[in-house]
Order: sequence, then C-alpha cells, then structure tokens
Amino acid sequence: MCALSFWPGSWGAVTSREAALRIVYRVCEEGAYANLAANEVLGAGRLAPRERSLAVEIAYTAVKGWNTLDWALNLCLSKRRVEDLTPWIRSVLRVGAAQLLFLSGIPAHAAVYETVELAKKYGHRGTVGLVNAVLRRLLAQKDRLPYPDLEENPVEHIALRYCHPAWLVARWLEQFGLEETLELCRANNAPPPLTVRVNTLKADLPSLVEILQGEGIGARPTRYAPDGLELEAFTGLERSPAFGRGLFYVQDEASMLVGHALSPLPGSTVIDANAAPGGKTTHLAQLMGNKGAILAVDVHAGRLRLIEENCRRLGVTCVTTVLSDAGLLGERYAGRADYLLVDAPCSGIGVLRRRPDARWRRQPRELEELPDLQLSLLRGSIGCLKPGGVLVYSTCSTAPEENQGVLSRFLKEADFMEYEDLTAYIPNLPEDLQEQARGGQVQFLPHRHGTDGFFIARLRRRN
Repeated sequence: MCALSFWPGSWGAVTSREAALRIVYRVCEEGAYANLAANEVLGAGRLAPRERSLAVEIAYTAVKGWNTLDWALNLCLSKRRVEDLTPWIRSVLRVGAAQLLFLSGIPAHAAVYETVELAKKYGHRGTVGLVNAVLRRLLAQKDRLPYPDLEENPVEHIALRYCHPAWLVARWLEQFGLEETLELCRANNAPPPLTVRVNTLKADLPSLVEILQGEGIGARPTRYAPDGLELEAFTGLERSPAFGRGLFYVQDEASMLVGHALSPLPGSTVIDANAAPGGKTTHLAQLMGNKGAILAVDVHAGRLRLIEENCRRLGVTCVTTVLSDAGLLGERYAGRADYLLVDAPCSGIGVLRRRPDARWRRQPRELEELPDLQLSLLRGSIGCLKPGGVLVYSTCSTAPEENQGVLSRFLKEADFMEYEDLTAYIPNLPEDLQEQARGGQVQFLPHRHGTDGFFIARLRRRN
C-alpha cells in the first residue's frame, strides 16, 4: 500500500517544508528513490512552482547530507541518539538541520520556526520541545562543529565535511589523491548544470536557442558536445512548449558524447544493448538522420515503453524496441550489427551530484560484483557485430574496475577487437583527455570537466 495513505494531515495545505519532510521520510525511512519520492509527493500536493523548487532543494540537501546531519544532531542530543527517535521526528530534525547547516539562503529563524511547526503536526508536546532545543543548540554550534582533523583522519574529515560515505572517500583518496578528492566531493555537492540535446530531426542549435529565449529560457552551447545547450536555471522544463514539440532531450553533456563516439552512418544497423530510457538511442537516430535500423534492447517491458514514448515525442521512426537480456544478443542477432552500443549497468558513482540518495545506496561489494556482469554483457552481445563493426562501451562510473578493467579482461578473450582513436569522433575534447582519446577511451570527471563522471571507449572488430 502506498505510504501516502499513512501520512498525518490532509493534502490540502501542504507547505514546501512539509513536502520536503515527506520526501525525506520516504527516502530515509522507506527506501524510496529520491526522484520517485519527489514526483509522488509533489504530484499529490498543490504547491506553486517556486514552492516545489524549495521543497526539492531542502529534501535533496537533507538526503545528500544524511551522514553529516545525523552526526551533528547526535552532538546536540543530550541523552538520546537520532536512531532512538521516532521515524517522523528523525525526518523532521534532518529537514531542519539541513537548512541550518547547508542552505545559507534560508534565514535560520525561519528554518527553526517552520521545523518546530512540523514537529507539532508529526510528533507530540515532548518532541516539539526536543526539536526546538536540538535545532537551537545546533544553530549555536554550527560554525564550530568538531570535524575530525583533515591531516590526522582525512577519510572521516572528508566524509563528514562533504557528506560522502567513508568507503568511497577512501577509494578516491587512493585513486585521485587528497586535493582532487576534495574537489570531486565539492563537485558532487554542487547543483549540476541543466543541459539539453537539440533534436536535429526537428531543429538546429541556433533556432532552438531562439525558441527557448522566446520562452524566457537562456541557453548557450555546451563546451564539448556540438549539439548540446546549457540552460539557465529553469523550473518545470517539461512544461516548456519546445519540450512538448520534441525539440530537445534533457541529457548530460558527457552522455551526449557517447552517440558521437559511435557515430553510426545513415542506413546502418545499430544495436543499443541497454537502451532505456532512450536518450542515447534517440541521439543515434538523429545522427543517422532517421535512416537505417536501431534495435533498442532492454530486459524490462516498462522501460521499453519509456523508449517508445521518447521516440514519439522526438519524431524518431527508425527504432524498434526489443525485450531481451543483452547477454543473449550475440546468438539472436549474430553478425547483423554495423554498430553496437553497450551502455552497461554500473555503480553510478559518476552521477552522484544528480542522484542525492545514490551515495548511500552504493556498497563496496557492488564494485566487486558489477565488473563480472559488465563483462558478461560484452561477451554475450559482441557476436551480433559484423566484421569491421564498431563497439562503444560506456558507463556513468569513475571506477577503473568497471571501465578499463572490464575492457582489459574482455580484450584478452576478444582478440579480434581493437581500440580506435576517438579524437576524430569527439573533436572538442579537453586537452587533458586528448592522449586518452587517441588510445580509444576517455574518462570524464565532474571536478575536472564539469560533466557527469562518464567513461567512453570505442573499439572496432577486425575484418
């Protein structure tokens, strides 16, 4: 049964902070995904766009800062710990503390007052006093919280100061060093840019810029993707008339470059092995001028419907959806594909800035298990590629074992595949990626390139 039916009070007069509370409760107490919880809560309420934005900002900040908030709250609880409180009051305190510690644009007195009002609705007289006392204590101490010393305990300092799991911080310190780890964590906590890909089947870059400006949305070209635009902050982009007309697709810039790395020719046959929700699939169709055949494969029927919906909105007609395990494609479509895209399921640690709850869902064991799955997908799908055909392998991960490690293992078995220079297909690469690209692979990083963390490799099957 939907958790909404158990929430106190009616939906008639929900404030932005109450909506934020309900999102935080769904994520932290019931395990919901943050984006789905936000859609559920905001879809049931009657908030104005500005209030919806505030609700999401508070909720996502509280979810991102979960570990630091509980640590700070425990310092301010005299006889109890956060985990000893009722689930609703835990969530109330997290919402209040997030505003005090991380959202400087919200006046402290308003944050405390509104949070106490929530405690009245979701608790009792005793918890109201508790919430008021704890938040006022936190407000008094927030500028002198006793974070672990950076030099003596860098893992715990960074984990608490920048709201990341300690195991991930330890991994990054080993991979990137101290300064880059700090930069990466800061980048993960910053709002990501809003980027869209122009649908070249219906518009070009200059015309879309003009159309968006007519809607009051500022736009400028992205740095690396030739068909991308970075938009000014805008609420409710899905309500844009240009969106409804299928003139663009919301997509991170690094993700756009996957299609360019493959660069399928018009009239060719392409297999997209893990295609949902269809961002890369529809981009490939654009690059092919809607001429040829793309088989968009996913193992879930519901996700195939997302691809079909996106194709309809964007005017894509060369895509056929296929319900299948990608690992079976080699047998099912042996030697039929000119191009193969394997955008593999991964840890997603490259997109933590976009998914506030992802940092708390990931576990170290996944980085031990996922490479075997990724390798099995390559093994099972490579048979569909013709001699001379092109494979692009991509992930939204920064973990070497999911990227270079998987391909190293794959190439030991598939000695008929070889890396191909990427610079001809992605000409606007930043200087620090040029050498990697000449070797057939690139690793984008949020703190270096301003994109999501994304790995892309291009390989060709020998004739």
